[in-house]
Amino acid sequence: MTDRSSRITRAIWQITQELRDADALDDAISASLEIIIDTLDSEAGSIWLLDREANRLHPIFNRGPVDISGITIENGQGVAGEVTMSGEAQLNPDIEKDEHFNPGVDEESGFRTKSLICVPLKGPDGIIGCVEILNRRDGGLYDQEDLTLCETMASLAAVAMADKGFFFKPTADKEILISLRNVTKDYPSGDSVLHVLRGINLDIYKNEFLVVLGESGCGKSTMVNIIAGMDNLTGGELIINGKDFSHPSDKELTRYRRDYLGFVFQSYNLMPNLTAQENVQFIAEIAPDPMPAEEAIAKVGLTDRADNYPSALSGGQQQRVAIARAVVKRPQIIFADEPTAALDYQTSVEVLSVFEEIKKDIGTTIMMITHNPEIAKMADRVIRLRDGKVSTIKINLHPLSAAELKW
Repeated sequence: MTDRSSRITRAIWQITQELRDADALDDAISASLEIIIDTLDSEAGSIWLLDREANRLHPIFNRGPVDISGITIENGQGVAGEVTMSGEAQLNPDIEKDEHFNPGVDEESGFRTKSLICVPLKGPDGIIGCVEILNRRDGGLYDQEDLTLCETMASLAAVAMADKGFFFKPTADKEILISLRNVTKDYPSGDSVLHVLRGINLDIYKNEFLVVLGESGCGKSTMVNIIAGMDNLTGGELIINGKDFSHPSDKELTRYRRDYLGFVFQSYNLMPNLTAQENVQFIAEIAPDPMPAEEAIAKVGLTDRADNYPSALSGGQQQRVAIARAVVKRPQIIFADEPTAALDYQTSVEVLSVFEEIKKDIGTTIMMITHNPEIAKMADRVIRLRDGKVSTIKINLHPLSAAELKW
């Protein structure tokens, strides 16, 4: 057996294990896509599922430089639609020589499709979507052996989805709150330049819980700091509520941070000489349309501790005060950077439950950075950064509640 054949055999075994042992099937399907992309050393890939009622396809799992999570296509349109409609796989090793296919170039990221494999997901009740893999990193072309791997994975996934009663129903269309288009960030480093963000393309929706994962140094905090108006981008565009906010004035930045954003950090940053409610009231006084401080305190479950100073509160209670301080402004988005890193498991769950209730009751978008992948299971979408770019975007079809998380 050749080394390549051995890698493909191992990949099929790994995919089988993932799908067989999965507690959360969507995690296993996402992991299977990762295995294929890594085995074929590909630039991008996605899994599209069919909404039969609307006859449209939705990209549920995606890895690559382009955020396609907000896109839907009509069944029968494009390669994914053609494959889902016909049930026939497509292997197009060299698109540039295919006269009937125009690959195009994504304007924001510069990504160009050169070679692709697309295979249907065939369930017992018909075709439910497809798997699409794009571009070898080394510039090579896909072949029949690569197609066989993708077809095997798609077959295994479809069977697992049927066996486990997997049901896909898309959520209502989301309204875009913030868009990043090919955002870069460079820092001088001696005689050279450090490229921290290398072209971020991402949409953030109203009333969504978004978790950002990635190794230290991948650009998570830098990206959030740019969105939050605490750092400037080097290149690209930042669009907020449909308006270009790439190079705001100091006055615009102040108004944006004061009126539209809430912040929760790992360190609670409470003023020690003010009570819990006074800490919240201090922020309310600078907001244009705040809720009453006592209402914000009640939303985080601390009415009976409102008159306590921070020194008399536990770490979890102090973090809840910090959340109340963010919420009192009625922000459009709350940025939370490792808000549970200093807390034990039970206290972390209590704090995460507060975020859960805030999103549900007020409709605030929550964007949370964490190193804990378990927390990602309660998100609507999970964004993973790698080397300054968006590596994967995953939609959680069945987000867990905070109380269901285990670590």
